Amino acid sequence: MMNTKKEILIIDDDSRNIFALTAVLKAKKYQCLSALSAVKGLELLEENKNIGAVLMDMMMPEMDGYEAIGKMKNDTTLKNIPVIAITAQAMTGDREKCMEAGADGYISKPVNVEELLVLLNKLID
Repeated sequence: MMNTKKEILIIDDDSRNIFALTAVLKAKKYQCLSALSAVKGLELLEENKNIGAVLMDMMMPEMDGYEAIGKMKNDTTLKNIPVIAITAQAMTGDREKCMEAGADGYISKPVNVEELLVLLNKLID
């Protein structure tokens, strides 16, 4: 096991969300990578073996978070990487829908930073 901190991959089609999350996580000494689409995010996951968790926006054009999580969970090399679903649609049943899709955690926007850090600490060794 390397003693370098694992990187967090932020997948969100809104660069402002990526910017805000990256700033918060960097302040807490996390290394961050980002992708503006699920397709790009999956490519980054294939290339980078040091990603410890994914923050996945659920509502994206082209391929949404549900589909992307499904692809990750069906890929033997990616299925053990924890995914935290991030959604602006905080409606009844959303958490269940995200967890059923294979997410390991769920956070609604605007992101509660403390909640996010607790989840990351739990999911990343």
